[in-house]
Amino acid sequence: MKRVWSYIALVLALAEVVLIFLSWLLSAALPNSGVRSMLSGEGLRWFMGRFGDILATPLLSWLLLMVIAVGCLVRSGVFSRSKPSSYRERRALLMGGAVLCLCMAVLLLLTMMPHAALLSATGSLFPSPFSYSLIPFASYTICAFSIVYGVVAGTYQSLTAVYDSLLYGIRQAAPLFFFYILLTQFYESLIFVFG
Repeated sequence: MKRVWSYIALVLALAEVVLIFLSWLLSAALPNSGVRSMLSGEGLRWFMGRFGDILATPLLSWLLLMVIAVGCLVRSGVFSRSKPSSYRERRALLMGGAVLCLCMAVLLLLTMMPHAALLSATGSLFPSPFSYSLIPFASYTICAFSIVYGVVAGTYQSLTAVYDSLLYGIRQAAPLFFFYILLTQFYESLIFVFG
């Protein structure tokens, strides 16, 4: 499977190189077509100057938060058995459920009350601070549930174990971030050249 992913990464990198040279050829051959060359001064300034801005999107932060939350949930041990067998696991589920209920109550208070803080100026949920914070809030809630479950169930024996569980998802999802970089840069390059 790793071979397939490495070939996909190679294809994406080659597609970027082909696009760079194709943009140069098309802009030279058809100067009135509106195609912009990535090898021109404008193209080089755009590519080098905007590289960080192109990658720093809310999608990247959401992806990062989601993989942290999923990794923490997996490492907590909540999915290790189909049914909790020991008293500790049942208690951990109960306390984790209490954390989930508390988080949901906070979210309801911040959105359902009159003049709630997370509503937009017109009082709607979408778009609003609520909709922009939904992924971060969900990730935080999953992490809080996972940590409480793992500590009570005995999966996490130390602070280091909790810390490692928060990093587990990032380690496992590292290829996603590499493909995010390749795909985002290629997509934005297409828009620059032909848009």
